Amino acid sequence: AGICKQEMLQKKKNAILVDGVILNGPIMDSKAGEKFVEEAYKVIMEEIIQKADDVTEKVCEWREPEALKQILDLEMKDTGESHQKLLQLCRDVIQYSVKTSHPRFFNQLYAGIDYYSLVARFITEALNPSVYTYEVSPVFLLVEEAIIKKMIEFIGWEEGDGIFNPGGSVSNMYAMNLARYKFCPEIKEKGLSGLPRLVLFTSEECHYSMKKAASFLGIGTENVCFIKTDERGKMIPEELEKQVQRARKEGSAPFLVCATAGTTVLGAFDPLDKIADICEKHGLWLHVDASWGGSALISRKHRRLLRGIHKADSVAWNPHKMLLAGIQCCALLVKDNSGLLKKCYSAKAAYLFQQDKFYDVSYDTGDKSIQCSRRPDAFKFWLMWKALGTTGLEERVNRALALARYLVEEIKKREGFQLLLEPEYANVCFWYIPPSLRKMEDGPEFWQKLHQVAPIVKERMMKKGSMMLGYQPHQGKVNFFRQVVISPQVSREDMDFLLDEIELLAKDL
Repeated sequence: AGICKQEMLQKKKNAILVDGVILNGPIMDSKAGEKFVEEAYKVIMEEIIQKADDVTEKVCEWREPEALKQILDLEMKDTGESHQKLLQLCRDVIQYSVKTSHPRFFNQLYAGIDYYSLVARFITEALNPSVYTYEVSPVFLLVEEAIIKKMIEFIGWEEGDGIFNPGGSVSNMYAMNLARYKFCPEIKEKGLSGLPRLVLFTSEECHYSMKKAASFLGIGTENVCFIKTDERGKMIPEELEKQVQRARKEGSAPFLVCATAGTTVLGAFDPLDKIADICEKHGLWLHVDASWGGSALISRKHRRLLRGIHKADSVAWNPHKMLLAGIQCCALLVKDNSGLLKKCYSAKAAYLFQQDKFYDVSYDTGDKSIQCSRRPDAFKFWLMWKALGTTGLEERVNRALALARYLVEEIKKREGFQLLLEPEYANVCFWYIPPSLRKMEDGPEFWQKLHQVAPIVKERMMKKGSMMLGYQPHQGKVNFFRQVVISPQVSREDMDFLLDEIELLAKDL
């Protein structure tokens, strides 16, 4: 303390003041900061990482919003808090957050923890890079290039291009804009005025981001033509053909078809081969939203689900879902290798993308993006792939789908459980019919009562903290559970627990 005081006095003695501010030396207390990081890291290790596979822990510690506001002390104050108070806040944040790495978190299309991806995130958060030019992000630009090349190889293209984006929704928007630019390049300079009525086609089961993208890009949601799906949720190619012809007769300009490989609710895969033939016939850009299902490409056993994907012009693929690369890790991959991405999105900012740099400026890939600052998301996937190898990633996909198959067979054995359909991916959709409803006639009253079961069971599991499982109504069907298997931490015992717990939580309904 005495030495610190002397240093402070010395600084004041030699102080250079500007506007009353001392400019000598840094104002940040590095030693105190390092100590806080060290102590906070211990909290993270003890409260998150070491408990990640502990089924005796709660998935969530539920609190109502107003109660949680009081616990967290959210108000920002004029003076900073002590390190002990901050560490307690860190513990509170962890305690009352949902543990997505818990083996019984089945709620979303992501789950689990990958330790290599996590370390990659620690590194990138500490380095705080932005991926736009080689001079500021040399390693991460090369990593992204290597990962994109490998993903393109799994799609089945001989060459291609791509970029990592903040989410599959943004990848779908990129693809829609890119398809429009290919159709009418003058739009970049002249805008929407003078264009014909552009129309795009996608299935009834597509992700909602397609409507959002059409709205955002000025195409308009009324110009999104939703194609009928079959009983399994797959786009019907004959219906697509009819709608394309109808749009042409009406004087509209079809430019894009978006197929889905792994729909959000049912996990359906559109027949890509047949859809690609229609796109080729009519000169339409084919985009495949494989945000969820793309990781099946890694599995030699299950890649047949995406047969025909090599015919696509662009593909959205999210390794942060089935492969656990950590949110967010999402790529848009493009078959065109002539620089179409850059032509579409380039703004040629002179302060970033100078052409007279001392190195090869083709590595300055930032002009392919609508973002300026961009996270090095590919690094998480790269380090994980380096650690596990392709066979390790393949094992993850195969095991998740095998567990889903086990759950389906168990559902068939148990009274009161009813499948909506036989799944082809990791989405298992089913109803639970409580004992009180099992002798009721199949009619409006029965379905009305069954509709109320899933929300009550969901509330009870959340408040108990035993697990998290999604539910929804869908295409005229009343509320049903959608269980998604992803995490390598999940075991057969967790599948059995899920069914037992639903029976327990719903026995009085």
